[in-house]
Amino acid sequence: MATKPTPYGELSGFTFKELASNSKMDGGFMTEYNELQTPLGNLVPQYEAEDMGRRSVKPVCFYKDGSLKSLPLQSQTMLETPAGPMPAELVTFYQSGAVKRIFPLDGKLSGFWSWENEFKLAVKSTLATPSGPITAKIITAQFYESGSLKSITLWPGQSITLNTPLGSFSARIGVAFYENGSVRSFEPLKKIELPTPIGTITAYDNEPNGIHGDINSVQFGEDGSITALSTVDNAIAAYTEGDAAPLLLRPGVKNNVCGDERKVSVPMRIRFEGTVVTVEGKTPQSFDSAGIRMEVQKNTAPASDPVYSCS
Repeated sequence: MATKPTPYGELSGFTFKELASNSKMDGGFMTEYNELQTPLGNLVPQYEAEDMGRRSVKPVCFYKDGSLKSLPLQSQTMLETPAGPMPAELVTFYQSGAVKRIFPLDGKLSGFWSWENEFKLAVKSTLATPSGPITAKIITAQFYESGSLKSITLWPGQSITLNTPLGSFSARIGVAFYENGSVRSFEPLKKIELPTPIGTITAYDNEPNGIHGDINSVQFGEDGSITALSTVDNAIAAYTEGDAAPLLLRPGVKNNVCGDERKVSVPMRIRFEGTVVTVEGKTPQSFDSAGIRMEVQKNTAPASDPVYSCS
């Protein structure tokens, strides 16, 4: 145990740990009460676990120049962020000192502590976003170094209303923004019809990443044009030159996790770059819609919605 001088005040009871250090940062664990004078005010680093949900103490991490990188807090603290007040148990910073991410809760999931237990502790926050104010239980909010809101990740079961370049829609999981405030991506709560360069497509991903809201299935360019989406309801017919029949691209199917007697749709991911249309997959296929005819069709062999319980 030792003291550690920092730009935010001296830390006492600091235990350096090799596992919390690498070529880009140093880290250590606190064993007693301290206060750090941070850009967000005086904050108390975590030095002991208070309850079953936070059974382990996490390290305080610094960049090699001494600036804060990651700060676990001893208790949930209300912080003033660029998007408004948010409760926080963990804060990460850019090397400049600007806030990078806010985590209202920082529990350790285990066989004794599930995400459902953590969700019960979550409280709703109201944030000012470029798309208007939203109120929901939030897993994390990410910011650009400039302070602009970069993304919001929602707890499962939470949804918000989002104003996008193509209208107002209900979103789940999360939403991401460009630094200028325009919507970068979002995850639709339900199936929605969206206009694309090749026709109207029913957008929905029945297998979203579910981890964070930084990257979502419906994506836009900074100019508001749609650049990507996922669908389980539509197929694309590409009428290539010299072929008697069109090349048909459609969503796949796979066995349900509970057995192969019921199939689950595998969403087809489509990307638009100018006139080029790319259907992603193990072997991506790209077409220039300016040179060939492309037609959006109804998927004639849809599978069932996913079922995650065998009961």
